[in-house]
Amino acid sequence: MSTATLSIDLDAIRANWRALNEKTSGETGAVVKANAYGLGAGFVAKALLKEGVQTFFVAVAEEGVVVRKSLGNASTIYIFGGHMQGDTELIREYRLTPLLNSVDQLIRHVETLPHHPFGIQLDTGMNRLGMEPVEWHAVRELALPLNPKLIMSHLACADDPDHDMNVKQLAEFHKMTDDLDIPKSLSATGGILLGSDYHFDLTRPGVGLYGGFPFEQARAVAKVNIPIIQTREVDVGETVGYSNTWRAPTPRRIATVSAGYADGIIRAMGGKTALYAGDVACPIVGRISMDLIGVDVTLLTQPVESLELLNDRQTIDVLAENAGTIGYEILTSLGGRYQRRYLGDMG
Repeated sequence: MSTATLSIDLDAIRANWRALNEKTSGETGAVVKANAYGLGAGFVAKALLKEGVQTFFVAVAEEGVVVRKSLGNASTIYIFGGHMQGDTELIREYRLTPLLNSVDQLIRHVETLPHHPFGIQLDTGMNRLGMEPVEWHAVRELALPLNPKLIMSHLACADDPDHDMNVKQLAEFHKMTDDLDIPKSLSATGGILLGSDYHFDLTRPGVGLYGGFPFEQARAVAKVNIPIIQTREVDVGETVGYSNTWRAPTPRRIATVSAGYADGIIRAMGGKTALYAGDVACPIVGRISMDLIGVDVTLLTQPVESLELLNDRQTIDVLAENAGTIGYEILTSLGGRYQRRYLGDMG
């Protein structure tokens, strides 16, 4: 088999959820948008349901359909994107709960699904999604008698605990919601780690479930193992890969592995990244191409059939730093060619 393998540890995801859940006194949901950050929303949601999760969050209605088909009817699935034009039938048929972001969405929901559950998303300063204070003040007397199931907002800088934006948004959320007897949610992973003042009734961890920053105690969830197609001896002065960007300083042994930027291995990480055979780091040489990567395996004393890119030593956040990005992008970029292998209790 020449395709790389992406192994997903469902028990580690469940353990990360338990660890975050223990930090709060309210309900802990789970964000499974973007196909559970690239790891398989159906499998991940089902495992978390068995762990006790009852509330899930997705970005758009189509993602909610996938999760509903996996879970059956025993859960709440919120849509961050709200009730968009064309979503009505999916929301009705698959019992999805939109988080309404604007007056237009509120009107659309009331007119098309007048008795269907919904939540409200408020903008407390991020200027991304949700009703701003003036807009919320104008429509709240219309919305509140319709019994919204949740009032939420989203923190812009929660991964930086000392950022003054956290305190400003917390104060604004209190100002907009303190008089409401409705379940409230402000925090994803970073907000959970800020402490109980930010927890409210429901938290909704995302990246922390999948082993990413800022939850530094998270268990690693994903591993990537890439097969070696060919190994060759390279003499002093010979080059490897496109544009001759790497030249052998001494005689080297170079393996060509079967993956590349089409598989989400970001081209920019090449010069700082190694692949592993056990404890031995084998540096990438030359440019990462679409389907192939050159790797210096000179230090290996025994032949191997594959090398690890993502593992306990080289986590998603290490790869992200090497590529000048964030762990979220590493996970969600993992492409469709991987052979996905699920480990642990699948629910």
